[in-house]
Amino acid sequence: MVASYWKIFAKAGKPGWASIVPIYNLVVYLQMVNRPVWWIVLFFVPIVNIVIAIVLVHDLSKSFGKGAGWTLGLLFLGIVFVPVLAFGSDPFVGRPAT
Repeated sequence: MVASYWKIFAKAGKPGWASIVPIYNLVVYLQMVNRPVWWIVLFFVPIVNIVIAIVLVHDLSKSFGKGAGWTLGLLFLGIVFVPVLAFGSDPFVGRPAT
C-alpha cells in the first residue's frame, strides 16, 4: 500500500515521499483533489470525518477518470483497487476546481 500511494502521488505530480509523512500527506492529498487545506480540521469532528474521507476517496477516483463504482472499490477492496490505480495505465487527469 505504501508503494501504491507513493506511485499515486507521483502520477499526480507530487513528491512520492509525501505519502509517508503524517499530516503532510493529507495536505498534499487535498491539493491533489482540489480541496481546501482547512478540511484537515474536519477530520477531528466525529462522524463528519467519515463523510469527508468518503468524499476524498470519490474525488481521487474522479481525478483518475473513474466513477462511483471505482470509489466503492477503493472503499471496500482498497487492497486490490489502490494498486490497480497506482500501477495501471490510467493517467492522473485531476479534478476540476469547484
